[in-house]
Amino acid sequence: MPTMVSEDVKTSLGEEPGRTHILKGSGKTDEMTKAKNGNEYRVEATSDPVTAESDAVRLTKQIGMFSGATIIIGNIVGSGIFLTPGGVLKNTGSLGMSMVVWVVSGLFSLVGALCFAELGTTITESGAEYSYIKASFGDLAAFLVLWVSLVIIVPTGNMLVALVFGSYIIQPFYPDPECPPPDLFIRIMAVLCVALLTFVNCWSVPWATKVQDVFTIAKVLALLVIIVSGLVYICMGHTENFQEPFKNSKGGSDIALAFYGGLFAYAAWNYLNYLTEEIKNPYRNLPWAIGVSLPLVTIIYVLANIAYFAVLTPEELENSNAVAVTFGEKLFGPMAWIMPVSVAMSTFGGVNGGCLSLSRLFFVGAREGQLPSVMSMIQVKRKTPLPSLIFTCFLSIMYVFVEKIETLLNYFSFMTWLAIGAAVAGQLYLRWAKPDLPRPIKLNIMLPIIFVGACLFLVVMGTIAAPMDTLIGVLITLTGFPVYFIGVWWKKKPKCLVQFSHTVTVFLQKVFIIVPQEKED
Repeated sequence: MPTMVSEDVKTSLGEEPGRTHILKGSGKTDEMTKAKNGNEYRVEATSDPVTAESDAVRLTKQIGMFSGATIIIGNIVGSGIFLTPGGVLKNTGSLGMSMVVWVVSGLFSLVGALCFAELGTTITESGAEYSYIKASFGDLAAFLVLWVSLVIIVPTGNMLVALVFGSYIIQPFYPDPECPPPDLFIRIMAVLCVALLTFVNCWSVPWATKVQDVFTIAKVLALLVIIVSGLVYICMGHTENFQEPFKNSKGGSDIALAFYGGLFAYAAWNYLNYLTEEIKNPYRNLPWAIGVSLPLVTIIYVLANIAYFAVLTPEELENSNAVAVTFGEKLFGPMAWIMPVSVAMSTFGGVNGGCLSLSRLFFVGAREGQLPSVMSMIQVKRKTPLPSLIFTCFLSIMYVFVEKIETLLNYFSFMTWLAIGAAVAGQLYLRWAKPDLPRPIKLNIMLPIIFVGACLFLVVMGTIAAPMDTLIGVLITLTGFPVYFIGVWWKKKPKCLVQFSHTVTVFLQKVFIIVPQEKED
């Protein structure tokens, strides 16, 4: 397969017409390509298959089972478990019902992750629900998911977690609650966090996965500190908060809102599927990473909530905006700074996981022709999707000075579950339309049916709870239709527009030394 290099890039390297240039390739045939200036470019087969793999300009398989599990755990364990238990308790009304919500939310997430394990080993492309919806329902449906992710979900999600990082990394320097840290400082720290982790991800995929490994271990250790401290507190005889655990339990819409909080804390269980093409032996490592990480997170979350309930009264839990920090202040005294630092480390790892995983969504979308082609290019030396990473960083930083970024996320919370539910509905459709498709993992058909039904329930309840936010989200989603028909469906664009796009692409290729991904034969 010839290495794809722009003609203008070749000319800028000072090549003379009429010469034949050897481009070290991936051990494929010595196929020839001829440039307009008469130069010939040939990919010369390398004798060493290991060298061939390392020389190939494409994303390489560098993620093993352990790193896959840390990507899932590191993305799930962000700010949710440190911040949302109070909201879940407020909506359930009792300790017992709150624990039911946490357990059921974990089981629900596990079922969804297992459905994605079947999809990821059947459709072995990166991009998660975007790729699965495209394979099942076509280009337009997939583009709408891509559009919503591009406009709101990815950048606001990244920046929201980065803002939590900025707030908690600065908090130890402002211990007086009457003198909170300046908002500008928090936002600057959020920008620096996103920029630093984008650089790490651009530089090296192994570096990014090592950062994820380290900070995942750190945040799990922080939760273990909470769990052990709470269990010791219980062993000292402090069990008064566990009397009559289901007293004052609520129901109806309040329980639905509690599940939103619980599922928010488990969100991002699908992030490893954005990286399927970079997983070593995905047929084994993808399902194993899911099978290890989701039960582990569920156990940790349940035990952490037991620790919270042991140390804090229901009133303290409900009135706390940061349960882990309130827990630390009550139990650790002078060492209470451990908790805000732990939350900061947790969110730092969460931002890194978002950069690592979600940038692949734009990379795959561009590779499929639904975003500018430059976004599907690879940095020649680093073998990283540099343009899509920079684009993700730029989008995230654009939202840093939005006053109510949480409101923007509310507009699209229903769309997130709609997209995930549509992907699993596509799994059911493919079972019917393509029964002979190879499926290394094949679940009982009832699991995806139950999951799709639960996703529809969440979408409907979200619409009832916030109809105006849902309407605004639908309207912004509908703007994807004209963008699709103009940008993707319309092939015969004016020559001036095509030339402008080509000029910009060539310029970016020269600046970043990027080329399209070399395909595997």
